[in-house]
Amino acid sequence: MMVSIVVPVLNEEQNLRELAQRVRKALEPEGVSFELIFVDDGSTDETPLVLGQLHALDPRVKVVRLSRNFGHQAAISMGLAAAGGDVVVMMDGDLQDPPEMLPALLARWREGYDVVYAIRTRRVESWVKQLAYKIFYRVLARISQIDMPLDSGDFSLMTRRVVDVINALPEHMRFVRGMRSWAGFRQIGVEQTRGPRHAGRAKYTYGKLMRLAVDGIIASSYRPLQIASIFGILVSGAAFLLAIGLIMLKLTHGIPLVGWTSLIVAILFMGGVQLVCVGILGEYIGRIYEETRGRPPSVVDRVLGDTRLPPARGAP
Repeated sequence: MMVSIVVPVLNEEQNLRELAQRVRKALEPEGVSFELIFVDDGSTDETPLVLGQLHALDPRVKVVRLSRNFGHQAAISMGLAAAGGDVVVMMDGDLQDPPEMLPALLARWREGYDVVYAIRTRRVESWVKQLAYKIFYRVLARISQIDMPLDSGDFSLMTRRVVDVINALPEHMRFVRGMRSWAGFRQIGVEQTRGPRHAGRAKYTYGKLMRLAVDGIIASSYRPLQIASIFGILVSGAAFLLAIGLIMLKLTHGIPLVGWTSLIVAILFMGGVQLVCVGILGEYIGRIYEETRGRPPSVVDRVLGDTRLPPARGAP
């Protein structure tokens, strides 16, 4: 029995030693073998040095260093490809996902579940972020063609067969939690209080969070295209009815059809609607372009420890 813990990190030098210690403390009483795989997503601080020291002290700590910053979802995907465990756990490196929850995830797996995901019942964050997360998860669940559990992030446990399904998916623009839901099998949630960062600054700015939200929605559904089409039909229908009404007023009551202000407002409104619809279409076309290029989601610079990844060419 082997448990793989996949942790994508970016400039987390202050959290790594604490994270490794708490993972060991949580898993060693469980009587399972484990590997702790850090995926360094192009860190520019002392993260690579600290990871090398952790690997030297404990061979169960393994490191996959990417050649540059490819993004959180690409780093998670590389960690899943490197993981060799019978059970794989994804978690963040800032200790907002507490390692002390690992026994609870394993307990639900022992009951026969293939996917056990953490449900964030409370967040220790600003009210702006809490509101943004709440809106995002509910919009995503509403428009997605698959069953997306509310308030569940990447922190989860998956069995080998689920990980193999996700690794086999050919897409390059990846939204892992959506792929996890799409894979199916027996899934269940475990409630979690998401605490504050242990140290350091959050790497997800509001811009990156917005980009992740757009990626998640586009990757999980094509309903934005349908919504744009329906909105266009409604606006066109309203404009047609308004035109008929104005013509009838002119013919029956002789009311003159004047008003440059209303005309300009209508033109600007229609122009805005068209640009929004073109923008939605552009998001899908951009992803089609990325997929047809066939580039990998990320590139490995070097690997420390024995993983399922082939050695990086030319790496020392």
